[in-house]
Amino acid sequence: MVDAVVDIGALRQRYRQDKSALFAQLGEQGASTRGVRRTLQQLAGLTDDTLRQLWANAGFGPEFSLLAVGGYGRGELFPNSDVDVLVLLPDGTRPDDDERLKTRLEAFIGTCWDVGLEIGSSVRTPAECVEEAGRDVTVQTSLLECRLIVGARKQFAALVQRLGEVMDPKAFFVAKTLEMRQRHTKYENTPYSLEPNCKESPGGLRDLQVILWVAKAAGLGRSWDELARRGLATSLEVRQIKANEALLSLIRARLHLLARRREDRLVFDLQTAVAESFGYKPQTPAPDAQPPAPTSRTARRASEELMRRYYWAAKAVTQLNQILLLNIEERLNSEEQGPPQMRPINERFFEKAGMLEVSSDNLYIREPHAILETFLLYQTTVGIKGLSARTLRALYNARPIMNGAFRADPVNRANFVEILQQPEGITHAMRLMNQTSVLGRYLWVFRHIVGQMQHDLFHVYTVDQHILMVLRNVRRFFIAEHSHEYPFCSQLAAGWDKPWILYTAALFHDIAKGRGGDHSELGARDVRAFCRQHGIAREDAKLIAFLVSEHLTMSRIAQKEDLSDPDVIRAFAQRVGDERRLTALYLLTVADIRGTSPKVWNAWKGKLLEDLYRYTLRALGGRAPDPDAVVEARKREALSMLALHALPHLAHKTLWDTLDVSYFMRHQADEIAWHTRVLTRQLAINARSESGIAPAPAGEATAPDAAIVRARLSPEGDGLQVLVYAPDQSDLFARICGYFDNAGFSILDARIHTTLTGHALDTFQVVAPTLSEHYRELIAMVENDLAATIDQRGPLPPPSKGRLSRRVKSFPITPRVDLRPDEKAQRWLLSISASDRTGLLYCVSRVLAKHHISVQLAKISTLGERVEDTFLISGPELQVNKRQIEIETELLDTLEG
Repeated sequence: MVDAVVDIGALRQRYRQDKSALFAQLGEQGASTRGVRRTLQQLAGLTDDTLRQLWANAGFGPEFSLLAVGGYGRGELFPNSDVDVLVLLPDGTRPDDDERLKTRLEAFIGTCWDVGLEIGSSVRTPAECVEEAGRDVTVQTSLLECRLIVGARKQFAALVQRLGEVMDPKAFFVAKTLEMRQRHTKYENTPYSLEPNCKESPGGLRDLQVILWVAKAAGLGRSWDELARRGLATSLEVRQIKANEALLSLIRARLHLLARRREDRLVFDLQTAVAESFGYKPQTPAPDAQPPAPTSRTARRASEELMRRYYWAAKAVTQLNQILLLNIEERLNSEEQGPPQMRPINERFFEKAGMLEVSSDNLYIREPHAILETFLLYQTTVGIKGLSARTLRALYNARPIMNGAFRADPVNRANFVEILQQPEGITHAMRLMNQTSVLGRYLWVFRHIVGQMQHDLFHVYTVDQHILMVLRNVRRFFIAEHSHEYPFCSQLAAGWDKPWILYTAALFHDIAKGRGGDHSELGARDVRAFCRQHGIAREDAKLIAFLVSEHLTMSRIAQKEDLSDPDVIRAFAQRVGDERRLTALYLLTVADIRGTSPKVWNAWKGKLLEDLYRYTLRALGGRAPDPDAVVEARKREALSMLALHALPHLAHKTLWDTLDVSYFMRHQADEIAWHTRVLTRQLAINARSESGIAPAPAGEATAPDAAIVRARLSPEGDGLQVLVYAPDQSDLFARICGYFDNAGFSILDARIHTTLTGHALDTFQVVAPTLSEHYRELIAMVENDLAATIDQRGPLPPPSKGRLSRRVKSFPITPRVDLRPDEKAQRWLLSISASDRTGLLYCVSRVLAKHHISVQLAKISTLGERVEDTFLISGPELQVNKRQIEIETELLDTLEG
């Protein structure tokens, strides 16, 4: 027994040393993928040798076998992957009935772990293997790759034969392709995730493995070279597959080495380390460098270089996976049903089982005009659901001819415009053009942003995927089936005569990202050139260029400026010019915000944009903003609403006589009515209680200086609207922010008003992570706890220690503070931009309270994990330059955490 322990210890030491040497090989070869497969095979070979020694040490008889299964069965092993093995017992053997065998099996598996092998084991007889494979396609797949390590060769060969006999290639193909679709859905159906899984994501290693699994199951080949010999892949495709497989394998191996565990995701924390292991360095312009030319690139992180290479590889794998699986499916179907019927569409194309088929393999080489015609037919031909393997392959092989002459060809330009102007199918056509690399080769400026990451903490897609998402959103405004999503946008779109103008603007709005300079202006320059080259009418071209250059303007004004200020609306109306431009800009802005991330859009942002649209529309119609008329109209509408609640005649005057014009300008009629209804009743109770006429009802505020807090479900559909009425104090805003921070609410908007009697009348729009069906209890909690927090007075509690997300840690942004007087020099505009963290708004409000600064309006904009907040403030310290600098410095220190 002692000798065995000594042997195990020596074996463990030798295994670790040899494994470390192979790990060093994987880590030292820089960006070269040459030899990566051989090293992974050597790791598997080292593991094989170790297992053979342990097997011999365990003393199993010659009728037992040890098999490698799963990924290990392929004869390759990644640094921290599981070692999946199957102990194959003779038929009729039951370990549960043989205590000695059971003990031996447990001892063998235990010694495997002792040596340092992370074993994933199963114990079955051949009959049980066949039975399990018939029930579970995952087991069937694992056994498809089984490989004998040590033991009875005849038994192993018999198992392989029996598994082959029960294999149904067609059913297996269907099961694996359905499984692949589910996996793709789990990973957002895109290879361009910002943190992709290099094994499981679309375009990852698993997509290549699926091809070999179904080919092997059908007896069509066990390797890429065999597939080429059988006509399922070309020699070019095999070279591309091998090159991209080697790159993805090297990335996965480096992830395992750097994480020191099984980690297949290119998470933000590891991207830079993996990039540096490839030899990539951050690219920074020289200090005395000239401003970048229109086509030059800005400074890039090392991780961006790596991810760009990864995305190109994943895109190629996606294309090749589609081509080869279609070929294999066609081969399987033809064996069963014979060749499918071909329906001619024109002299160049056929319809074949719902797929668009080229008439010859070299069609695109002979007739380059047919390249864009492919996508036009895909849009316009009823019954076509995709491109056949032959067509995809022909497009793949035609990439070299999509050059400058191809882009300048008048027929191709006319075809591209026709694709844009089709009434249906624009989203699918553009996505397919991007997947097949045609879009980037025809629109050369688009090629520069394919696979380009965005480190702004709110985009979750690469630039090209974001653009196509925005295009999809615009298209959905024009589809009746989606009108329930954004009814107002769909209503405006129904009256729009040229949807293709918006499609073109969507295609170009971010096309200049990453070049340096203002991407809106550079994009407008690109789209003007596009319109000129493609014969777009002058007025249409001017509108498209306007949309691209101004696509950020409406969002900025809606989320950062005071929409109750007539000057803001007047200036925006002058900038837009007319209703047509306003409507187009509104539709593009909504589509753009929705296309950044599922988390960025909310109903409150929608309301701000719609309010700005409506106010500007009135101004463009010749109705100059008239504060007095607006105030009177809102008062009349509020009184009509109050009448429905049986409020006594003139009861509203108690509150309204303490309010000035700015209050009525900043609040909608339904908000004014709500404030009036709850405050008039409470103020009357307080007055009676103070005079001794009648005691206050239980649960109501009694003291005249007690805070009144009321909440309701937001009319906009997201979160709560909270009303606070309390004697004004310099730290009131900070105290309220502190409560919401501790209670887990996020503030979207705050409108602060001070009455003529010195009371604060503040309205907050807040959201909770989850607004449960028990919202009444949540409202009661806010009303009671916030009022108690305000009434406590005393010093402000210290802020909580905010945690930063992984993404913020990996891609921090430089905090910015901008403090300047407004145009009337009566108040000050404070704008801050920083990475988001818990408690940030409370920390900012503490600084303002410390300097006795009053907040009159707060617009809180959280864009993913970046905050861009704007405050309208006033206070005597703002009039002193030295104090201003102190305030800005303290705010910067706060934002930096």
